[in-house]
Amino acid sequence: MLTLFNGRSKLYFRSVGTWLLLAAAANLNGILRNSLITPWIGEHGGHIVSTVLLCGIIILLTMWLIKWIGPRDRKDAVAIGALWVSMTATFEFLAGHYLFGHPWSRIVADYNIAAGRVWPLVLVATFAAPLLSARSRRLFPG
Repeated sequence: MLTLFNGRSKLYFRSVGTWLLLAAAANLNGILRNSLITPWIGEHGGHIVSTVLLCGIIILLTMWLIKWIGPRDRKDAVAIGALWVSMTATFEFLAGHYLFGHPWSRIVADYNIAAGRVWPLVLVATFAAPLLSARSRRLFPG
């Protein structure tokens, strides 16, 4: 009999819980950026420092929690990364526009690497963190 918290559903439940923790850390990072980093080094520098800092936080938290999340193989780890990126982008666009009132142009501008915006690195780190963490912790071969 399939229970609510079998292996796969537990994996995704824990993945979503971890993403909520990552989202909280990202919000704290944003507060740090706005209150300390940007006033000290300016908006562009603050964006870059904050983005790199958030990438590190994502990787460190994922390394810490990956055993608890419990991916069984490469496919699980990639699925977790894809889930996290989907949730992040959805939150960025929908909450950014409808909750925080930012115009679509401002939200899209963060993805413009040619304009010096490095936000897409957060999505790369978010996608890669589960697989890299699971491999480094030797949770499965390959």
